[in-house]
Amino acid sequence: MSIFARPHYDSEATQFLDKLKADRPELEAQQREGRALLWDKDIDREAQAQAQAAQVAQKPYVYQTEPSQH
Repeated sequence: MSIFARPHYDSEATQFLDKLKADRPELEAQQREGRALLWDKDIDREAQAQAQAAQVAQKPYVYQTEPSQH
């Protein structure tokens, strides 16, 4: 037996999630569908490159007003 071996431990959060997944097996599929709606998108590389090329450099002091020309 290894000196680093520990008894198996599951936290309350892990136990809750394991029970939730066992009670609702469709939950993981629903999570994947929800993720696909917002995050798993194909990137249009050409549009991304155009957007980056169209960016205008920001002035170092954004809130400083321009001196008036009188």
